[in-house]
Amino acid sequence: MGGSFVTSDDDADLDARPVRAPQRREDVWAEARNLASELPGWKILEADEARGVLVCERAGGFLIPPCRVTLTFESPAGIPSTTVNARSESTGGIFGLSRDRARVLEFTRLLRRRVE
Repeated sequence: MGGSFVTSDDDADLDARPVRAPQRREDVWAEARNLASELPGWKILEADEARGVLVCERAGGFLIPPCRVTLTFESPAGIPSTTVNARSESTGGIFGLSRDRARVLEFTRLLRRRVE
């Protein structure tokens, strides 16, 4: 048993929505990569700037499984505007406790402060 969470424009919580930054994709991607490498408990598993994909793992705990967080970066060509979507997935853990939403919000809240 596990869980998942995906950012959505329909969510009432601003931090649960996609991050929209008035910056070039490569700058937002670099900032997200730096943030993931600085946060305690976070580890970068895959970083593909050309595709605009950053895959991280957020460590879990005794009762909570680790989460795999995938960030995707979209931007129109030649325009300094980037949208970052996040998806978190976890499996296992005692009692199936999942913290996927909390893990995404932990990251998007800080990324939003850095790029908006």
